[in-house]
Parts: sequence; C-alpha cells; structure tokens
Amino acid sequence: MKLLDLDSHALERHGLVVKAECGVPEWTWYRMLERGQVELIHPGVARFPGTPRTYTQRIAAAVWACGGNALASHRSAIHLHGLEVPDPQRGLVDLVLPGRSRKLDLEGVRVHRPTDALRLNPTRREGVRCTSILRALVDLGAVAPDLVRDAVGQALASRLVDLGALATLLADHGRKGRGGVGALRRAVEEWAIDGKPAGSVLEAAFARLVTQFGLPAFEFHPIIEGWEVDFRLIGTNIVIECDGWTTHGLDRTQFERDRRRDGDLVTAGWVVARFTYRAITATPADTARRIRRLLALPTSSRPA
Repeated sequence: MKLLDLDSHALERHGLVVKAECGVPEWTWYRMLERGQVELIHPGVARFPGTPRTYTQRIAAAVWACGGNALASHRSAIHLHGLEVPDPQRGLVDLVLPGRSRKLDLEGVRVHRPTDALRLNPTRREGVRCTSILRALVDLGAVAPDLVRDAVGQALASRLVDLGALATLLADHGRKGRGGVGALRRAVEEWAIDGKPAGSVLEAAFARLVTQFGLPAFEFHPIIEGWEVDFRLIGTNIVIECDGWTTHGLDRTQFERDRRRDGDLVTAGWVVARFTYRAITATPADTARRIRRLLALPTSSRPA
C-alpha cells in the first residue's frame, strides 16, 4: 500500500491507521513503524504523521485498539456527543467493555466493566462507537460528579435530552448503590425552578446566579405589558431575558417576536437586558457585574 493510500485511510479515521482495516501485510506494518512512517499509539493503531493530536483521536485509537464491543464511555462519550465540560483529567480515555473477561492495559485508558447493562446499545459519534448520551450522563456521575451539572445543562440546551428523558433515566438506574445516580439527580433538580421544570435551562442557570451573587429577588415569568418575560428583578424596572442560540438565534419567527416584545417594553419604560447561556454559565461573575451596573443607573432604581 502506498503512503498516499494510507493518507486517505487516516483521513477518514481522525488521522489514525488501523492495522486490521488498512490492508497492509504484517511485515509492512512493522517496517512502517521502524521507518517512522506511522507512530504507534496502541497495539494495531498508529497515528499518521502530520495529523493533529486531539482528544477525539485518542478516544478513537483506544476504541479501535480494543475492537469487538468496546465503547467510548463516561467523559469520553460526553465529549463525542459534543458537550464541553472543564475536566482536569481531559486526556484520560474512558471505555466500557461489556462482557469482557480478558485483562486490558492501554496507556491513558481507563477500562470499565459495568454490571449495569441498561442503555449499553452502541451509537456512533464522530465515527466512533460510544454509549448513548443518557448512559454517558449517568456514568459521568460515577467518575466525575462535579461535572454532571454542566453536562446536563448543555445536553438540555442542545436538545440532546429533555427533562422527561432524564426522569426516566433516573427511574431506570435508580437502584440502591448505582454509581452516578445521586449526582445526576442533583443536577436535574438544579435545572428546575420552584420544583418545576424551567421553561429554559438558561432560566434555571440564571436563578442560581442570582442566589450566588446576591442580586435582587426575582419574579419568574411575569406578564408585563401583555408579554411574558423570563425574569423581573423585584423593586426595579429591569427585565432579564435568557437567550439560547437554538431558540432565539436560528428561529426567525422567535427572533422577530423577541424584537417586538423588547420594543414594547422599552417604550413603556422597562430596561431589557439579554444574556446568553455561555455568559450565564461560563462567566457568571461578569454577568452579575453587568446587572449591578444596570441597577446603578438612575432609570433602573425606581420600583416597577
């Protein structure tokens, strides 16, 4: 096989050459390794020179090195489903090997042998076998409970899951002693307001921000000037709207409706402030500071 053919092979596999799939004879494989034409990552899986070193590449290499019914799982599956959570162990790859008995030891890879087989049907993300987003969320709670809240928030905001599916997940996996269930249950509870599912996960995040930074009490979903708004800061004329890209950015009808509502409120003397999911969850201190600046304005100090 020519290097050009290997380049095409690697291009479809995150820059990896998989011995079992690339079609080269045994002796050719080892000669390529000796010459530095490919760089061995795990037995039977090598990196093609010049390709970017990414976490996705590390996950794919581990899954393909294991073969069979290996699945990316836990934090690795969370990554493949497109969620970003701050994790000091980001380089570690999590795999599940359902029904495996042989010992497997790969550098930088943590192998899980689950006794709970629920939702272990494989799916594919980025061309790599992995667990479903629901299974990944409950498994994440078993290894990194502090990351579950942000992961659940992003999964809800991205519409990968809804609160109903999460409730079913908790019921199905909620047997005593199942790792991850407690962290997931706490995360789901945090994405609710007054014991009810929030109209938007953004609203739940904002409610938490108000408490954390000691901002004025709020009224949730009041009707003002004939419009339902997300929040009104009590004792002020400040209205807070929480925007998601999917709901308020890609939906043209919703976008136009939001602008009409803002216009009516501003004309009636209300101050309307809009914040995104990223601003509320990733930079809450800065968002709180901006709200305090609004509170300091003379036009915002009178009760409404």
